[in-house]
Amino acid sequence: MNDTRLAEFDALSTEELRERAFALARKRRDVKFFWDLFSHVTTSNGETQDGWLGSLDATIDDVVALWREATDDDHEYGESEPLIRAAFIDYLMSHS
Repeated sequence: MNDTRLAEFDALSTEELRERAFALARKRRDVKFFWDLFSHVTTSNGETQDGWLGSLDATIDDVVALWREATDDDHEYGESEPLIRAAFIDYLMSHS
């Protein structure tokens, strides 16, 4: 069964995987998912580590907005795309 689900997810475009994973994470209010994902496309810096993203007041919408900013809203992932696809697929398989 997992091999079938993996093949189905792997056949989807990265954008479709993103949409599904984001919808599920929003429904679950899973800020940790977004934080982990965000760490794949950005380099750590003091401002991010100490800033609003790490605060308990960060909302899902704040994190999604930061994601859009980090990926230039066109969701171009460059060399990070294989890691990001894997993160989307892993999340979807683990939580749906």
